[in-house]
Amino acid sequence: MSDPRRGLVTGATGYVGSLVVERLLDEGWQVRVLVRSPKKLDEHPWHDRVEVVEGDASNADDVARALEDVDVAWYLLHSMGGDGDFVTRDRDLAEVFATAAREQGVERIVYLGGLHPDATDLSPHLASRAEVGQVLMDSGVPTAVLQAGVLLGAGSASFEMLRHLSERLPAAVAPKWIRNRIQPIASDDAVYYLVKAADLPADVNRTFDIGGPDVVSYAEMMKRYARVHGFTPRLVGNAPVTTPRLAGRWIGLMTPISAELAAPLVASLVHDTVVSERDIDDHIPPPPGGLTGFDAAVREAVDRPTTRRWRGILLAVSGAVAATAVAGSLATDPNSRWYRSLDKPSWQPPGGLFPIVWTALYADIILTSTLRMADDDAKGRDPRPFAAALGTNLLLNAGWSWAFFRGKKLGLSTVVAALLAASSIDLTRRVGNGRPERTVVLSPYAAWTSFATVLTAEIWRRNRRR
Repeated sequence: MSDPRRGLVTGATGYVGSLVVERLLDEGWQVRVLVRSPKKLDEHPWHDRVEVVEGDASNADDVARALEDVDVAWYLLHSMGGDGDFVTRDRDLAEVFATAAREQGVERIVYLGGLHPDATDLSPHLASRAEVGQVLMDSGVPTAVLQAGVLLGAGSASFEMLRHLSERLPAAVAPKWIRNRIQPIASDDAVYYLVKAADLPADVNRTFDIGGPDVVSYAEMMKRYARVHGFTPRLVGNAPVTTPRLAGRWIGLMTPISAELAAPLVASLVHDTVVSERDIDDHIPPPPGGLTGFDAAVREAVDRPTTRRWRGILLAVSGAVAATAVAGSLATDPNSRWYRSLDKPSWQPPGGLFPIVWTALYADIILTSTLRMADDDAKGRDPRPFAAALGTNLLLNAGWSWAFFRGKKLGLSTVVAALLAASSIDLTRRVGNGRPERTVVLSPYAAWTSFATVLTAEIWRRNRRR
């Protein structure tokens, strides 16, 4: 009985890489992984079933060591939203890998590239992935470059962006490319082809397009996702102009996907991304049962209870903020004789402005806090620290009205206002949590409560003897 083949998987801690490792192990391969930080493997159930080589993919000696006695290598590295010149970095990494694979006698390289049209104006990330594929094919080692578009599976960045936009937005306005044609593929089907590509004949050195059975627009994907999971129909309209960077900022605000990662994902949608050839069928039979359709893929990726969590968090936060607004309103009486008799500074805003400002700020708190807590839920983080900070802030918010209007304690009101301002600044920081878009959106609340502290303190100073 022959020994099992050995495969090297780079990018094993990533979404696709981890699935490829799992499938290879299930099919009896000896699997080796090259990682910079072996501790990151601990979160994967297969971490104790693989051979680990600690090293850097940019270091030729580390790569050569990882490729020693390897039959097939899966190259699943590419930059998404990285800083600096990612094009040069990805090209250099591919050249190091290609050279080492040739020198170590690797039989085949398998790479996952991006589905794209024959165009000269590709986005930088799509163009870079095409260039990496070419570098590997030019290595002298037979290479299969599988080109896929949107991967439909929980954990795929492109799917998570689709999922959270579809769940969180009852309506959306996007540029005209939201109507471009896309041919997504279920993650399981993509992994099936990636693993089976190891068995391609030695004379096969080329790209293959892979995609699912459905060709849809991004707008249609949002609508179909909503329909599959029982949401109200989503309305999607066209915006006159926007850029991937601006769209990335919006997605960074509304979803767990960072703006830096969202921008290249958006840029890849500027062109139609559909399969132009099905030559893969001449070498690899379709997956058992056939390719998975869009509706089935999204149904399998996320169960219905999970899709309902956003709505539950939104209702809980809205209820808490609404209770705060009601409590504050019950105490507030700007028409009382006591309040009208106070000496107030000339720069105090007109009374009619306060309810307008507070309504907008309460809506702001609901949106940003719900987004932060929903992201905590999606990423498995403990929501209690943020919930405690929000609860403290809302108590101080309502408490100021009671201390000022009902208690008529100007000194105490100033202290409460200062505590509320400090809490609001802290809440703004917590809402951001590395997301500058959310910090910006909630910053008016911190600014308004800071102004209110100065105003309260000035009213106290002017009325010390009362």
